[in-house]
Amino acid sequence: MSTTEKATEKKADKKSDNNQKVENKVAKKKTKRNVPSGKCFIQAGFGNVIVTMTDLGGDTVVWSSAGHMGFKGGRKGTPFAAQMAAEDAAKKALESGMRSVDVFLKGPGAGREPAVRALAAAGLKIISMKDITPIPHNGCRPPKRRRI
Repeated sequence: MSTTEKATEKKADKKSDNNQKVENKVAKKKTKRNVPSGKCFIQAGFGNVIVTMTDLGGDTVVWSSAGHMGFKGGRKGTPFAAQMAAEDAAKKALESGMRSVDVFLKGPGAGREPAVRALAAAGLKIISMKDITPIPHNGCRPPKRRRI
């Protein structure tokens, strides 16, 4: 047996080993966890609104955002976009068994209140609301005054 024949035989063995490894791997199915109560984080910036539902430990269960709902550009920061994103997240959360949430609001955006109202309208019981917007203790130096 020549060296080229040995080399091709080794390659064939490696390929069959790889195929066996691939066959052994089974894709894991996403399991829907039954989470009766959790936390809802609403990040409302000027450009977008992100709604994240977590369990009490902080692990994300479902999320949605204005951009994910198909809004583009300046429309992502509107109250209507925030409402749609919150409704979508609430529907997904209800499917996973969530019934009550603690709401944490962050940011100065226009979608804060419509998002909370959408959560309540979707059937989630809102236990508490807390504003966790970071506020600087006189942080960075502001840019110099514009001269026109």
